[in-house]
Amino acid sequence: MWVDNVFIEPTIKDITDMGNGRRKWFVKSGVEPTELERKVMECERRGYIVPSRKLIKTPEQIEGIRESGVINTGVLDLIEKEIKIGMSTEDIDKLVYDYTVDHGAIPAPLNYEGFPKSVCTSINEVVCHGIPNPHTILKDGDIINVDVSTIYKGYFSDASRMFCLGNVSPAKQRLVDVTKECLLIGMEAAKPFGFVGDIGYAIEQHARKNGYSVVRDLTGHGVGLAFHEDPEVCHFGRPRTGMVLVPGMVFTIEPMINMGKSQVVFSERDGWTVTTRDRLPSAQWEHTFVMTEKGLEILTY
Repeated sequence: MWVDNVFIEPTIKDITDMGNGRRKWFVKSGVEPTELERKVMECERRGYIVPSRKLIKTPEQIEGIRESGVINTGVLDLIEKEIKIGMSTEDIDKLVYDYTVDHGAIPAPLNYEGFPKSVCTSINEVVCHGIPNPHTILKDGDIINVDVSTIYKGYFSDASRMFCLGNVSPAKQRLVDVTKECLLIGMEAAKPFGFVGDIGYAIEQHARKNGYSVVRDLTGHGVGLAFHEDPEVCHFGRPRTGMVLVPGMVFTIEPMINMGKSQVVFSERDGWTVTTRDRLPSAQWEHTFVMTEKGLEILTY
């Protein structure tokens, strides 16, 4: 592992001894570890949180997730083309469902733990998990997050975009823009054999610098073979904390940034919709990434 620009090489005894405890990574006696295994086992020996082997996707699995991401991105491209003032969030849901199934895929939110629709549509003060319906009509000045997740041949992808409708106020537009900057800054902070906490720290610093708060009750997450996997990717935190970011991990970064305070309310009526407690607007952008030896690669956006 690289520590302060110096690679610390574990000994063969270190490596074989790791199988005797509760370690996630070890190799059988007499088997030469790969360079990646050496680095991960050294991280674990030093007490860092490392992913289990099942969180490290194979090249074949990454390709499957990438194919799912192509469809997922296509859905959002379609919404970007079609979204307009006067349409209902139910109209958005139909566009998502039809495009997804026409491409041989499944909308991941549909019936997930009882969620009744194919997409999440979150307007203004709704932070996330807004449920589409025929009565919610997009109005001039609205900002809306459309969160799309796709299953294709058993592989999951996930991304969301913000859309600004008509004469959006400068305050809302700035919130949307800074939230996207938070995503990009989080991306830049994610390095191979860095830490999940590096991502959250960078995002929160930028949000606070601009006078905004970060939602703490909801996070990014691992994805690919299931809708939600480890690790949780918090959008706040401290550097060099949390899970080590090992090449082959697939996860989302999806900062939810509030114009006002960070506190949110979970709907007791529908069990899904999350709104800001102070009813001020919120924004979110999300990509799915794979960590490579050179850094992040975007799989869907």
